[in-house]
Amino acid sequence: MWLQVALLMSYLLLGSQGQERATFPRTNDRHGRCQYTFSVASPTEASCPTAGGGPEVEALKSRLMLLEALVSRLVGGEVGAVGAMPDPGLQEAYTQLMGEKTQLQREKERLDRQVQELQRRVEEQRLETERLLARPCQQPQPPSSSRQDQRPVSGSNILSRLVLGTGGQSDTGVVRDPAWQSGSPGYQELKAEVTEVPAPPQILEGSQGSTGCGELVYVGEPKTHRKADSFAGKYGVWMQDPEAVAPYGPKMLWRIDTVGTEVRQLFGYEDLDQLSRGFPTKVLLLPEPVESTGATMYRGSLYYQRRRSRTLLRYDLATESIASRRDLPHAGYHGQDPYSWGGYTDIDLAVDEQGLWAIYSTSKAKGAIVVSQLDPNSLEVKRSWETKIRKNTVANAFMICGRLYTVASYSAPNTTINYMFDTATGQSKGVSLPFRNRYGYNSMVDYNPAQRKLYSWDKFHMVTYDVRLGKPGAN
Repeated sequence: MWLQVALLMSYLLLGSQGQERATFPRTNDRHGRCQYTFSVASPTEASCPTAGGGPEVEALKSRLMLLEALVSRLVGGEVGAVGAMPDPGLQEAYTQLMGEKTQLQREKERLDRQVQELQRRVEEQRLETERLLARPCQQPQPPSSSRQDQRPVSGSNILSRLVLGTGGQSDTGVVRDPAWQSGSPGYQELKAEVTEVPAPPQILEGSQGSTGCGELVYVGEPKTHRKADSFAGKYGVWMQDPEAVAPYGPKMLWRIDTVGTEVRQLFGYEDLDQLSRGFPTKVLLLPEPVESTGATMYRGSLYYQRRRSRTLLRYDLATESIASRRDLPHAGYHGQDPYSWGGYTDIDLAVDEQGLWAIYSTSKAKGAIVVSQLDPNSLEVKRSWETKIRKNTVANAFMICGRLYTVASYSAPNTTINYMFDTATGQSKGVSLPFRNRYGYNSMVDYNPAQRKLYSWDKFHMVTYDVRLGKPGAN
């Protein structure tokens, strides 16, 4: 025991040289024995740390962890902003989609080039057809001429020879030039177009102002006169009274923009020049709204269909009031039997050399076009004809000399007038007269018998077409 105390005292004396303070407390343990404890203060630590670090250390650790999380988040945001690498799967899918997009773009460009080439070929064939129509057919040789004169004529004229019938009279126009039998698709298509058009000697040249009637054999290129200046003019109708009466003269033109739920404004222009410049001389507010683009002008009155009904109205321009009204019996309306372009074109009113007409369909006709001639004063139906032409398969229709003509497409740049129905015989037939939709959305086509022109509304644009008719009695 005393030896242990001596050792402790030695350690105390030796340790006192390097320590500032040292203690040698004496206490009783739990058994009542005396126990000496030797303690030396640490030169670096104020107190002994606990095993877990203490609450202060734990709080410090928490703060450090939070700070590390914030720093990681900020560093991650910066990297993302600079451009973090995306997921490899997403990158591969994106690359594949961009490749497919490039291929589709190339395919679209190729198809566009093909369409342009086809349009160019069609335009060349149309010009060639016009040249052939404008050039008179070769007169047959008299019977006294020798057979050696029947050799093919050289040159660029593809209609170089006609087969002659007996008695020196020309046949119906069978072409014998070898070029037509060469098998070239271009020649075959041109041959089909030429054989469907009546022969040039039957065409009325300078037909403007003529009262003669015949079949339609030619429609010229569209001539643009004005473009509507608002969205309300995307669809519309414009017209000129073929039998104008006071107080308006024969040069007066009228226009209705038909986009809207309450179409009532009727604009009047003194002449074509004022229409082109956009200066109306008269603006009338119709008492009842207009339905679609089927209106027409005749003998000092505007004829139109009342909105959402089968009621026809005659608006007298002199008195500026409704002069007569009548329901068109059993006629479809407001989208029941429209043209293929839609627009609630169920009832289309038209004027030609024989008077006022209505082009529509009924529940009995089940979508087939019905043509009725109307009394211009009372709007009573005088006579009706039911055709076999489905109204919703054609883009538009008009009347010339008591004959109904239909347009095949409202959007194709180069389409045709494809059907004709003759009210005199009650017979219809297919035709193929070239017709152009220059602006790609033709919502109105009407004939003016005084001007011998077609009036059309093609996607904001007001255009006209010159026409030619066959000689009276030629058909």
